[in-house]
Amino acid sequence: MGAGGALAVAYVWVTMVRMPGSSYAGPLSPSTDHERALAGELRNDVRLLAGDIGERNTIRGLGKAADALERELGQAGYDVQRQTYDTRDGATCDNVEVEIAGGTQRDEIVVVGAHYDSVAATSGADDNASGAAAVVALARAFFGTKIERTLRFVEFANEEPPYFQTESMGSLVYARRSKAHGEKIVAMISLETIGYFSSASNSQKYPPPFDLFYPSTGDFIAIVGDTASRDLVRQSIDTFRRTTEFPSQGTAAPAWVPGIGWSDHWSFWQAGYPAIMVTDTAPYRLPSYHSSGDTPEAIDYERMARVIAGVERVVGELVGRR
Repeated sequence: MGAGGALAVAYVWVTMVRMPGSSYAGPLSPSTDHERALAGELRNDVRLLAGDIGERNTIRGLGKAADALERELGQAGYDVQRQTYDTRDGATCDNVEVEIAGGTQRDEIVVVGAHYDSVAATSGADDNASGAAAVVALARAFFGTKIERTLRFVEFANEEPPYFQTESMGSLVYARRSKAHGEKIVAMISLETIGYFSSASNSQKYPPPFDLFYPSTGDFIAIVGDTASRDLVRQSIDTFRRTTEFPSQGTAAPAWVPGIGWSDHWSFWQAGYPAIMVTDTAPYRLPSYHSSGDTPEAIDYERMARVIAGVERVVGELVGRR
């Protein structure tokens, strides 16, 4: 490593905030009835997106996926809205959104979102039909509940290349519109690649220096954000660990660290909003990342359901669920 690389690693070490508290370390108890039902929902929706529809991008399948998500959210009882926009190369795309109005703090907004597109020539089951299915599952869980802050569930288009971190990325279009309208988004949670877990030794990789003190077994869920979102990371990981029997790791690090900003939460940082990502760490764990092997059969729906049940509790605390 050259002097510049060593200085960069040292800077990350100094500025990174590893979340305090203990990750769950014991054997997992059997799934509850709720978690088994949730696993079934997640399996069905992942198969709908990554199996029945398959590839989802502006070349093929993106419109079918948006229609399917609108149908599922509508069947859950919501009035579904679409934010339609054109990409830089002339494709018409949609962000799909539903909202539950808050009570005493309705002007404060919490956004839970995921991208529903896949990289070209892949079915994108873990990346990111898993996240898109989880958004639908959480929307079902919160429908009809009383909350203090306004809650939005959003399915974003075009997170994957060639639109990643460009003007045509759906979440960036959404975040900029929110900023232009003066909306007060107090928290954004991006659900990104959340269904693959491994108990094998050395199944987890990291960019340096994280590999020095994070576990080498990929059996945990990660909650990460930039240093400006450290309070949201801290609150979320604390709630998850207090309420959910599942291994978890949390960190806030500079946005330029590889992987920290690799999803839709990045777009909300650009608009000045606090945002975090819940993830299985994607290329740092998933062997089939951005390949034809990323299929619905590779996802662990029982562990994914346990994670989403925990995320539901995190969101519930953020919005003041009664």
